[in-house]
Amino acid sequence: MSNRLANEDSPYLQQHKDNPVDWWPWCEEAFLKAEKENKAIFISIGYSSCHWCHVMEETVFQNEECAKILNESFISIKVDREERPDIDKYYQEVHMLLNRRAGGWPTSIFCTPQNKPFFAGTYIPPESNAGSIEGMGFKELTRLIATKIKEMDPKLFENADEIEGFLQHKDHPKEATVLKEDFYKNLLLQAKNNYDAKNGGFSDKPKFPHASTLTALMVIDRLYDEKSAKEMLTNTLNNMTKGGIYDLIEGGFCRYSVDEKWLVPHFEKMLYDNALLCGVYTEAYLTYEDEKYLHTAKEIADFWINFMSEDSLFYSASDADSDDEEGTYFVYSYEEVYTTLKQNGYENAKEMCAQMSVTHHGNFEGKNIIRFEKEIPEWFRDVKPLLQQIRAKRNYPFIDKKVQTSWSGMLINSLFKLGAIDKTYKEKAVKSLDKLLETMFIDGTLYHTTLIHKEPKVEAFLEDYAFLSQTLLTAFKYTQNELYLIHAQRFVNKALEEFYEKGLWNFSNGEFAVKAEITDTTYTSSVSIMIDALLTLGILLEDEKYSHFAFKTMEYNSYELGRRPIYYPYMLIQALRYVKGDRIIKTNEQNINTCAYALAKIRYPFIELKKSENSSFMICGDKSCFADTSDIHQINQLLEHSL
Repeated sequence: MSNRLANEDSPYLQQHKDNPVDWWPWCEEAFLKAEKENKAIFISIGYSSCHWCHVMEETVFQNEECAKILNESFISIKVDREERPDIDKYYQEVHMLLNRRAGGWPTSIFCTPQNKPFFAGTYIPPESNAGSIEGMGFKELTRLIATKIKEMDPKLFENADEIEGFLQHKDHPKEATVLKEDFYKNLLLQAKNNYDAKNGGFSDKPKFPHASTLTALMVIDRLYDEKSAKEMLTNTLNNMTKGGIYDLIEGGFCRYSVDEKWLVPHFEKMLYDNALLCGVYTEAYLTYEDEKYLHTAKEIADFWINFMSEDSLFYSASDADSDDEEGTYFVYSYEEVYTTLKQNGYENAKEMCAQMSVTHHGNFEGKNIIRFEKEIPEWFRDVKPLLQQIRAKRNYPFIDKKVQTSWSGMLINSLFKLGAIDKTYKEKAVKSLDKLLETMFIDGTLYHTTLIHKEPKVEAFLEDYAFLSQTLLTAFKYTQNELYLIHAQRFVNKALEEFYEKGLWNFSNGEFAVKAEITDTTYTSSVSIMIDALLTLGILLEDEKYSHFAFKTMEYNSYELGRRPIYYPYMLIQALRYVKGDRIIKTNEQNINTCAYALAKIRYPFIELKKSENSSFMICGDKSCFADTSDIHQINQLLEHSL
């Protein structure tokens, strides 16, 4: 018999509808019931493609004994972090406060019947001897909590009150400091301190792509010709696409690598990672003219367009697991690869297997992740379809078919950039952007998420306004369709009205008024993306109020930005942009279309385009125009002289 989650749209909640746990969705009725019956509240937060969320479901939520304890003594609430990022951000703060370290997913929160949190963990195994970080197994922990709540343990309730007091306290930053170009030197120094010179990346293990850091290094190299920035960037980009975290067979990046070499990933593929990295590899190709980067950007885009979309809308994620095991869809035995090569006439199959890192003992739990330690050979282009055919006989991992405004905006933004190189991607970007607006902007209200062909219910958060506005402004840059500019201005104005107060941005309002993060963590901070949109509107509309709001936001965070820019790389880019200034190139619409590639290759990173009657290319700053040329190839030289 299904529980209440059977009535929910969220694919993650649907995954738990047949658990023996008497789950509630997040709703007022659940909290009223907890208080009325004096039951502790258990809040479990996860997402559909999360491997450890599946493990906890299998070991705990499908466990009859665990379910019995929860059903008798708790009100149990399931939350999809992708559907309700405001709730998730709040409880990640709770985890950080209680454990002095970042949380993760699944997130396990225990609250008093009055909904005051007092315990936070992540994955908790059923038994205490299973190696839980929290020190107790789920059965022992829940029995203990149930007893303490029933006995009205004063210490537990005092702790809960104290924790709530801490959560309501708002820290304000220290004094503002002047925004300086020199901030970038701190970022370089901090990046070098974290940099893995052998494998690329900015940690030992696990390794995350850190798209914003890579983008900041590229901007620094373009502005200051910093060889160390280029080295860290290109070495990381090259190592990440050897195979492992990057799927050489079907394209697309997995969320992170568990080892230092980018070899063994958690196999889930998230839209946000792929959207941002598609943009990074596109910009890297435009900057360094390395065809490998363009190939990777196109493969990412093609994977999402061909496998992860419907009706021009993009799905949010695919799972790591299939057939109840992690990675089984993605890996190969030596025998199946060797036999396939032999059957297709490759006499040197043994040597080819060795080049692909395919061995009898394997590089992942006895199986093989396809990987090249050196340059990918030409023959792999013909072998790849054979490896795809092997996969086609397997069950594909679960796909979360939620559409999210923020994440979709990220990919469409990258498709417009890619479209400057290959116009077919521009056409796809226009189609997807128009469909996203039609689906998520209804009767003057912007929404955060929905399932395809269903009415959206959850209204937009700051990240939706930010990433969609940025995308609309990129769309305007490459199409000069003023409707996109009007939409962007509308959404930025609404975001200022709803979420901004004296340099501080909230992520959400209403039930959970959560402060927006300024750090670039899982993906780029929505605050920094909003600064980007504000600066772009300011220069395009010649309206200083937008630039003023951008400046006030950076000023509010300037002390930390100057000291620790490695945590705020995208905001650093915007600070450099503010100090150095935008340049607008004014020319006729035909030139903008036919010269899109050459215009995208301009080395100066802060360029906007605006159509005019000019057949030549006029270069302008925020107050005046200072150069005019008929030769597009002279623009880089003229820009250098202006700086």
